[in-house]
Amino acid sequence: MKSFLISPEPLTLVIISELLTSETKLELSEEAISRIQHCRDYLDKKLRTSKEPIYGITTGFGSLCNISISEGELSKLQENLVKSHACGTGDEVNSEIVKLMLLLKIHALSSGNSGVQVATVQRLIDFYNNDVLPVVYELGSLGASGDLAPLAHLSLPLLGMGDMRMAGKLIQARKVLKEFGWQPISLQSKEGLALLNGTQFMSAHAVYILLKARKLSQLADITGAISLEAFNGKLDPFMEQLHIIRPHNGQIETARNFRKLLKGSKIIEFTGKKVQDPYSFRCIPQVHGAVKDTVNYVESVVLTEINAVTDNPTIFPDEDLVLSGGNFHGEPLALALDFISIALAELGSISERRIYRLISGQRELPEFLVANPGLNSGFMIPQYTAASIVSQNKQLATPASVDSISSSNEQEDHVSMGANSATKAHRVVNNLERILAIELFTGAQALEFRGVANTSPFLKAFIDEYRGIVPFVTDDTIMYSEIANSVDFLRNIQFDFPE
Repeated sequence: MKSFLISPEPLTLVIISELLTSETKLELSEEAISRIQHCRDYLDKKLRTSKEPIYGITTGFGSLCNISISEGELSKLQENLVKSHACGTGDEVNSEIVKLMLLLKIHALSSGNSGVQVATVQRLIDFYNNDVLPVVYELGSLGASGDLAPLAHLSLPLLGMGDMRMAGKLIQARKVLKEFGWQPISLQSKEGLALLNGTQFMSAHAVYILLKARKLSQLADITGAISLEAFNGKLDPFMEQLHIIRPHNGQIETARNFRKLLKGSKIIEFTGKKVQDPYSFRCIPQVHGAVKDTVNYVESVVLTEINAVTDNPTIFPDEDLVLSGGNFHGEPLALALDFISIALAELGSISERRIYRLISGQRELPEFLVANPGLNSGFMIPQYTAASIVSQNKQLATPASVDSISSSNEQEDHVSMGANSATKAHRVVNNLERILAIELFTGAQALEFRGVANTSPFLKAFIDEYRGIVPFVTDDTIMYSEIANSVDFLRNIQFDFPE
């Protein structure tokens, strides 16, 4: 069984993707153990020798920061924090994102600036390695004083409280601990804050969205190329000369992708093409390219965040400093997640316009892509479905980060609402997957009327694989199952762009 050492080395999307898709176990490196223990030892000594109050360690939280807590109650203070802050509600967060939350929290605590016990981090690793996942709910975080409510739910099982999912079944955490022979963790000073402060709910969503968005961005080029072929469009808008004089990286990359995807196509060389194609075809490099650039920007923000320390107060043992600041504020993620929602909504919007063009009876294609329109409705209603999803994405793309509601008796008087940005972006990326699946469903149908054998070798092979799951529609059939199969196809397909 492979293992991955948790260390100060930065996480990357490639590393995280490999961890999520393999049976790799996590293990603390010697350096990580040393850093965690060094910080814990320093904090214990600080508490013995310092007479000054330390926020959240010897005081209450938020607006209760002026209330001192006696030495004998410091552990109870941290336990109470976890229990009282577990106020999440709504739908359960999916298991992949919860596992990401565990990974990112483990990585952050291992930097040696949070004051936790090694045993606490190890128990989080036990949860991850044994795939027993705390139940976390979508609603409840303001994305400012950390993702307090969702991270409280992530942390409750450390105490033998709350619920967990094991092999898909809902089980009380105390029963899970008993089954594995684990004792509940007795939280020491600062540990509750270290667990609850932080942006791992937002950042786990962001990582999940980025991993999905990168693949969907490539798939949008493929479905767009299929639609271009089916619509008998021109290659001119994808020629390199156009894009080197407006050298946005994503635009250049998209045009290059299309030239590769269409290499060897006979359809692209057909004579008698229209002078110009509609914007939904002609401006693919500009729109798809801008989305690629947005995804790259958001990735830079997210990689910084997941390799950062975001709890509070932050401990610097070698400088003899315990600093209370605002690294838990989710503004960087909130803005980035709102930005990627807008970009992905646009990718779906232009895809739907291509769907509409293919069913509209233009360019020698039959209306609604069936031989007997009238008797058959054909692909009329899949376009309705895509339009409905596109409209929802437009609503979801309204920024959450422009809102703020004061909390904790106005001690926390500006919040990021980044958790709402995260859950909205999660819905947008899943919606985009459905829209692209409908474009593939429609484009593959339309291309049959041009002759799939006449397209490029890459696109023909792609459609041939798709046809193993979704057949050509001759007469009206039940369409929702074919859309669902198309979604599954995009979700599971592995591919490399042609050279």
